[in-house]
Amino acid sequence: MEWVLDQECATPEGVMRWGALGSGDPIVLVHGTPYSSLLWREIAPALAMTHKVFFFDHLGFGRSDKREGQDLSLAAHARRFARLLDHWELSRPSVVAHDIGGAVALRTLLLEQRSYRDLTLFDAVSGGEWERGLFKLFLEHKDVFQALPDYAHEALVAAHLRHATHTGFRPGVLDAFLAPWRGPSGQAAFYRQYSQIRQEDTRAYEHLLGDLSLPVRLVWGREDRILPPKYAEWLHERVPHAELHWIEGAGHLLQEDAPGRLVACLTAGFRST
Repeated sequence: MEWVLDQECATPEGVMRWGALGSGDPIVLVHGTPYSSLLWREIAPALAMTHKVFFFDHLGFGRSDKREGQDLSLAAHARRFARLLDHWELSRPSVVAHDIGGAVALRTLLLEQRSYRDLTLFDAVSGGEWERGLFKLFLEHKDVFQALPDYAHEALVAAHLRHATHTGFRPGVLDAFLAPWRGPSGQAAFYRQYSQIRQEDTRAYEHLLGDLSLPVRLVWGREDRILPPKYAEWLHERVPHAELHWIEGAGHLLQEDAPGRLVACLTAGFRST
C-alpha cells in the first residue's frame, strides 16, 4: 500500500516524517492513536484538488522515529505540532484532527498559541472523562502488556483496530496499520506511546474551550465505540457555536467507514462563513 512521506522535520527526540499534496489554501491533517498518516491516503488526494494538504506521522508513530526516552505525551505532541507549523511557515491553516489528534490540535491552538483559519474535529479526544476501558488498562499495566508473547500482542492490537471500524477494513488495510507495531521494537513502541497519553493534558485547556471564536466543525460517527456520541455532545456544549454533523452507519474511523461523506463535510463551507 503506497503512501509517501518524503520530507523530514528534525526534533531533539527524533525525526518526524511528513508529506504534502496539491496547491492552494493550506489544510493540515492530524492523526490519532494507534494509527498514522496512512489514514489520510484517500482523504488527502481528494482535498488536494482544491488545497495544499499537509500530513505527518507523530513522533513515535508510523514512519517517524520510535525509540526509548521519547516524550509522547499530548503536551509534547502539541509542542511538536507547533514546531511543524512553524517549519511549514503556516500562520493560519485549516486544521482537521481525529482521535488524540483533536487534543493535540486544541492544545496547540489554546496553549501553544498558534492560529488556525478553522478547525474540524471528528471522533476526537477533546476533554472530559476519556481514560477508560482498554486504554486505562494500557496506562495501568504497561509492563504486563509489553511482556505479552508476540502473537498475543498482535492479536490484541488487531482486535483493538477492528473495534474502531463499524463496516470493517478493506483487504490489506488492517495489515498496513499493524505493521509499525510488529516485532519487539514495534510492541515496545505501541505501549510506550499509550502509557504517556493522559487525561490531565486535556484538563489543562478545558476552561478555554468556551473562548474559541474561530469556525469549528464537529463530525462524529454515530456508531463510534471508542468515543461514543456523548463525547461529541460534551464538546458541543462547551463550543456551542460549533457545527455538529452525525455520520450514520459509521464508527470511530470515518476515513475507513465513510470516506466520501467525510470528504463532503470537509469540502463544504462553514455555515458561519
